[in-house]
Amino acid sequence: MSILGNILWLLFGGIMIALEYMVAGVLMCITIIGIPFGIQSFKLAAFALWPFVKTTRTVESGTGCLSTVLNILWIFLGGIWIALSHLFWGVVLCITIIGIPFGKQHFKMVTLAFTPFGREIIYKN
Repeated sequence: MSILGNILWLLFGGIMIALEYMVAGVLMCITIIGIPFGIQSFKLAAFALWPFVKTTRTVESGTGCLSTVLNILWIFLGGIWIALSHLFWGVVLCITIIGIPFGKQHFKMVTLAFTPFGREIIYKN
């Protein structure tokens, strides 16, 4: 089921979301200060390509408050708009019964798009 879901996801807009994240990542990597944000954008692009076989979890690492500071900067640099776009598409897709699984994936991506630092993308078992 997850393979079919991923193929349908790609056909119905997943590829466009991944391309959006890739373009944003390239633009953010132009400056040295933007490289951490570009790397997170590339991770989100990889997650946007195959969301039905991946999930996220919070990482308890020894970075201290660095991930919190980076998340705050991320929110102001565009994370709020990415999260709102995922929220919008999740609501639109959940209107129909066929779109509910895709809407749920957008809702899963809202939290990741809002605060990507301190999270890890892993494959489901």
